[in-house]
Amino acid sequence: MDKWHKRTKMVHAGTRRSQYGEVSEAIFLTQGFVYESPEQAEARFIETGADEFIYARYGNPTVRMFEDRLAALEGAEDAFALASGMAAVNAVLMATLKSGDRVVAARALFGSCLYILEDVLARFGVEVVLVDGTDLDAWRRGITDGTKLVFFESVGNPTLEVIDIAAVAEIAHSAGALVAVDNVFATQTFSAPLSMGADVVIYSATKHIDGQGRCLGGVVLGSRDFVRGILEPFIKHTGGALSPFNAWIMLKGLETMDLRVRAQSASALALAEVLCGHAKLTRVLFPGLKDHPDAALVKRQMDGAGGTVLSLEFAGGQEAAFRFLNALNIIVISNNLGDAKSIITHPATTTHQRLPDEQKAALGITPGLVRLSIGLEDIRDLIEDVSAALDAV
Repeated sequence: MDKWHKRTKMVHAGTRRSQYGEVSEAIFLTQGFVYESPEQAEARFIETGADEFIYARYGNPTVRMFEDRLAALEGAEDAFALASGMAAVNAVLMATLKSGDRVVAARALFGSCLYILEDVLARFGVEVVLVDGTDLDAWRRGITDGTKLVFFESVGNPTLEVIDIAAVAEIAHSAGALVAVDNVFATQTFSAPLSMGADVVIYSATKHIDGQGRCLGGVVLGSRDFVRGILEPFIKHTGGALSPFNAWIMLKGLETMDLRVRAQSASALALAEVLCGHAKLTRVLFPGLKDHPDAALVKRQMDGAGGTVLSLEFAGGQEAAFRFLNALNIIVISNNLGDAKSIITHPATTTHQRLPDEQKAALGITPGLVRLSIGLEDIRDLIEDVSAALDAV
């Protein structure tokens, strides 16, 4: 299996078949498991084997298939699946940090990530330092000796700046810090953070892994010592486990993910190129564009692909952005991304609305900014839909 390419691993890795020899992975909808004797129960609670289970909050055969498949795909020693992407982020931060610890994070993060850092962790006495993720000198100043954890999104949400994983990891490791990367925008198809020095990788499986807007899920990948020694006890006792049914949905999503993400990324680039220089737009943000400020890094770190999301900034501010959104016919307004359907949102009033205006401005989240996740529709129809909506602005 180690010699298989990514697309093959997405279909076959981690498969466990029952005695019936089913082709499609089985769904084990059970909370608990039966022991043949109290001695067996005692032994399992002391040390659980690879195909032994205790309780669905601790593990489940369907969930374990999903974890094993993702670990094989990512090149990780182990993985733990959780109820959502934010449950995964929260588990990594809360399981790793305690009062008095220092965490250094990129300033450009999803709003809920900022909430955990600035409100929850700060409330419990964790020192939180936010830096410009694209400025390596800012990382050097922020990551002092004694820093416990470094956290960032490999591609920032929603302004799509790209952070140099290898360079930040080198700075962090020199100070003895652990590096956790949220890689959801870059996806497993285009980026492999563990190979660039990251210690922990986080995904919202709700996005590209499911890819069809059906259910929530999250996953954390890393060394076996981290996943089973640090993360697992926290999740087992706090209850953020993934549903077996959701895990089965995610397994089905993985089978087509590589094909979907490559098609979506190609369409995103085509649309971004059409929109560049449009009179009603002040910015077209897409990592795959040749004039993106991080273009050289994208080529090195993401195989030159820009991902599936682009952001547009309207010269007319929020009024123009809302006119555009209301004029769209195919693209739907929602706050998800990585879906088969093209989805658009206005971050300043939705995903990042709780941030103070000055913080939004510092992050580049202006009233005129919209985030567009490209789906699987024909690119000709998407271009026509966007062009018609621009005419209405």
